[in-house]
Amino acid sequence: MGDLLSEIEVPDIGSAQLALKDIQAKREQDIFAEQKRKGWDKTVEARCDFTPRPRLTRRSGLFFLSYWQKSVYGRTLTEIKADDSMVPFFAGTMKSFISDIIGPDLSRGSWCIITTPKRRHLVKNFATRISEQIAHLLNIPFYEDVCTCRTKQRVGAIFDVQQVPDEQNIICFDDFVTTGQTLQAMLRALESYNKNLLFFSGINNKL
Repeated sequence: MGDLLSEIEVPDIGSAQLALKDIQAKREQDIFAEQKRKGWDKTVEARCDFTPRPRLTRRSGLFFLSYWQKSVYGRTLTEIKADDSMVPFFAGTMKSFISDIIGPDLSRGSWCIITTPKRRHLVKNFATRISEQIAHLLNIPFYEDVCTCRTKQRVGAIFDVQQVPDEQNIICFDDFVTTGQTLQAMLRALESYNKNLLFFSGINNKL
């Protein structure tokens, strides 16, 4: 029995501690890598199933009207923006929604439509293309690039006014609204011009 025990190698305590530290370090690195990968994982991206859910929401100090709601299932926002057929779909639906909200005043009032500044997608901008078609369907003017953004950040964004619409009543459209910060920045930029601003969104991207 004594000979058997003498053959058993007892690990050095210092080596064992180093091995545990190495395992812990690798685990922390993997956790960090996993969190980083989530940013690219489209399975956790916001989705919309396009079930009509008209809604008036107050967020970031202003009210806006949205037609669809973020959902668990459906198409991701990236897929929606990449699909050209979504542009007339959004425009046709929003045209009817806006007409129902404003009513006959649209045809006899001084109305126009604008959208939020281009930041990441300067060409074939989704919200711009939809706004152009809404304007055509409602027979009202569309003003492109009313505001520009000094930075690409969404929280605390500062917009600069490039042109002021002639019309007194302005529909401000955004394709998706999450925090409402972008719409709030539009309000701050234009409020000194004494225009009536009515905010619309396609998808309310917050449950």
